[in-house]
This record gives sequence, structure tokens and C-alpha cells, in this order.
Amino acid sequence: MSTPEIVIPASLLPADGRFGCGPSKVRPEAVEALASVGRTWLGTSHRQRPVLDEVGRLRTDLRTLFGLPEGYEVVLGNGGSTVFWDVATFGLIERRSQHCVFGEFSSKFAAASAEAPHLEAPSIVRSEPGTRPVPVADDDVDLYALTHNETSTGVMMPVVRPRHPDGRAASGLVAVDATSGAGALPVEPADFDAYYFAPQKVFASDGGLWIALLSPAAVERVGAIKASGRWQPASLDLSIALDNSRKDQTYNTPALATIFLMRQQVAWLLDNGGLSWSAARSAESARIVYDWAAASDYATPFVADPAHRSTVVATIDLDDRVDAQEVSRVLRANGIVDTDAYRKLGRNQLRIGLFPAIEPADVAAFTRCVDFVVAALG
Repeated sequence: MSTPEIVIPASLLPADGRFGCGPSKVRPEAVEALASVGRTWLGTSHRQRPVLDEVGRLRTDLRTLFGLPEGYEVVLGNGGSTVFWDVATFGLIERRSQHCVFGEFSSKFAAASAEAPHLEAPSIVRSEPGTRPVPVADDDVDLYALTHNETSTGVMMPVVRPRHPDGRAASGLVAVDATSGAGALPVEPADFDAYYFAPQKVFASDGGLWIALLSPAAVERVGAIKASGRWQPASLDLSIALDNSRKDQTYNTPALATIFLMRQQVAWLLDNGGLSWSAARSAESARIVYDWAAASDYATPFVADPAHRSTVVATIDLDDRVDAQEVSRVLRANGIVDTDAYRKLGRNQLRIGLFPAIEPADVAAFTRCVDFVVAALG
């Protein structure tokens, strides 16, 4: 389908047109900082002091950002959050897990657990896309898999330990996929045992790493599974990743640019006020988008319950008379990119990243541009 030649007036355009949900906008200042160390950082050994020091600073800054208590570990490995699902099936799930499934990514970890031949069939607590389920305490479960923010649907879930009806906390570990929420959604370390994420969302870097914040109970579980003799591929062995991270390195060669850019972003978040500042900034952008949709005669938030609406990824349904794909194509032609709906959700909608690197003023400009395009399309 050809896209009508619609030119959005320059006065309406955002200063930066990147609204993707991952890879997300990388701040120009971070790119400039990377360029300034191009000859002293890129193309150097990841086993030598300059890189080890940078990884050490990143681990320290993440401890500060998330307020990790004594005994919690910051662990890094190559491959991204998708790989960490496999890591968890080998090194964190002892026998049986429970998965809260409410979108594409939460379902993938459940599938990985179900396919692991050394594990029992997982318990699945499911809700329809656009809603969120509630974990159910079960003495037969040793790990509860939650998703802080379901990137595919724009639903966020509170991180809480499941409790039995009599008030007892569930005994299993709580593992949280925080890929698109970590660093911009509030969380308390006491409420999780493994909080894992990747750099290409809130942390405004490139993909290729997974980072996991592990509680003492999770570290103990890693050791117990290793001692049990369970076979694990070395690249997926959480005990090996933990040992290497304590030395400020990864088991195999990481992407140095990714580490550098992520460290720049974490430092920027800390300099501006840390997690509370970051969460408030994304919440401001979310308010702009949802208020715009509520006032529109053609746009509606996909997530019906305001309490469930993500403040880092907004999903906005468009009326059937407006073709969301065509709107996204026109936006892209004008330099406003990556606003398409998640492909497998199959809805007539826009999906907008609201990460802290994205200026709230640019989010407001985005809404005005959409209004202009829809009016021009007639």
C-alpha cells in the first residue's frame, strides 16, 4: 500500500523522533561519550583493567540505583533476557515453576520451562492481553515467574511475593522479567529474588547482555542446583556467570559499546535523582499519552484499567476508520519511528516507548503529530 505524501509541519515535530520499545532511543550525549573513547575502549581486551573497571562501576551503580541490600549480587551474562529464561530453567528452577502469563514475553518463559526435560510441568496463571493475572501461592512451586512490564501489551504488574490465604508468604523464589521496566518502575529488593533485564530499553543502550539482581536466597539456590550435579551448558550456567561477575567480567566476550552506553545511562539516571526521578519522568510521559487518548475521538488506551496501564510502554487502539499501520508509515516518513503495534498482538494500534531517555515534551509533540496525520488522511 502506498503512503500518501503528507508532510508534518516542522513546528509540530518532536526534537527526537525515536519512540521504539527496544532498541530504544540512545541519548546523543552517551554516543558522543562513546566516540570520545573510541581509540582507548573499543577494540580492547575485556580481561584488562579499563573494561574490568567499567563493568565494576556499572555493577556498583546498579546496586545504588536499585538500593540493593548487603548480600544481593549483580550478575551479567551475554545473550539478553531471552537467554536468561534458559539460564533460569537450568540454574534457578529447582523442580517446578509458576508463570503469570499475560502477553508474548511472559508466555515465552513459560514455554521454556514447560519444554525443559528436567523440570516438571509448570503451573500457569493466565489472563487475557490487556489485563494482568495474580500469582497464586502453591507449596508445590519453587519459583514464581512474574513480568514487571509486558512489553507486547503495555500492561505493568506489581512485584509482590505471593501469599497463602492465611497470610503466609510463599516459600518459592520470585523471579521477575523486568526487561522493559527495570530502571523506570518502582521496585523493592525485598520483593524479588531475581530481577533480570537487558540494556536496550530503559538503559538506552544496545542489546546483547542480560543483567540479573540476585538475592541471597537466589544465590543459595544457584549453588544448591550446581552441587546437585545437574548438567548445564557452560554459557547458561548461572554459577559461572556469578563467579565471573564477582571479578567484573563476563564468561565470554561482551559487546564493549553496550556496556559503555549502559553505564552512561545508569550514571545519568543517578545524577538526576535515581529510580524515583526516572519513574516520575516516565509517568509524566504516560500521563501525556493517556490524557491525549482519553480526550480523542479516535484513540483509546488498549489497557482498560488505568491502574494496569504501563508508564513505560503505551498501547493505544485507533478507531477502525483510522489505519494505524498507515499512520505509522506516515510518521516514519517524517522521522517519527517505531510506533507500530506489537506484530503478534494483531491490533489496530500504536505502541509508544516512554522510557526516561525520551523527553516528555517530545511525547507531547508526538500526540500532536498523530492528530495532524489522522486529519490529513481524512
